[in-house]
Amino acid sequence: MNENGLQLLQQQVDEWIKETGVRYFSELTNTAILMEEVGEVARIMARKYGDQSFKAGENPEKLSEEIADVLFVLVCLANQTGVNLEKAMEEAFKKRNSRDAERHKNNPKLRNIE
Repeated sequence: MNENGLQLLQQQVDEWIKETGVRYFSELTNTAILMEEVGEVARIMARKYGDQSFKAGENPEKLSEEIADVLFVLVCLANQTGVNLEKAMEEAFKKRNSRDAERHKNNPKLRNIE
């Protein structure tokens, strides 16, 4: 089986943790860190696309960095808990393709958005 992007990402994060990060933080600590990182994404989104304005010194261009931080911690949690992200995403798409196959197409709220 060839390594795909998600498997490779999980491997790279694991190697970085073991070589540079010393060890994984506990699952609970990583969950708290994940919430913190998601909050940072939300802060930028609220200011860039919402009604709030940026404070002095805040960088609106940090969105990609913050999203990457969320992904990194999420991969840490997957590694720690034995979740194979490739398989999990395959199952998620199966669920969405069966449950939502016609749901969004038939949703009048999603039509004619201007």
